[in-house]
Amino acid sequence: MKRKAAVAIGFALIVSIILSFTIGMTFGKGQNPGIANEEHRYEFISANENNLIIFDKKTGEYWNKFIPSNEGPMDWEKGDLPI
Repeated sequence: MKRKAAVAIGFALIVSIILSFTIGMTFGKGQNPGIANEEHRYEFISANENNLIIFDKKTGEYWNKFIPSNEGPMDWEKGDLPI
């Protein structure tokens, strides 16, 4: 009788481990792969105190903005990849 109970408990334990692993793989990290790819897409670069650059790592495009000292905001300009 004790042997049958031990086998049943062992079988239930193995099934629960396999089920937990399967559920973890199904609902784990791979659920939203699009968001992970976009997370570090843009890089903000401060070239100096007057020039700001936003670089798009996915397309290679960048936008730069010149901010003269002691003046208000200026418009952003889209630049071409220098390579």
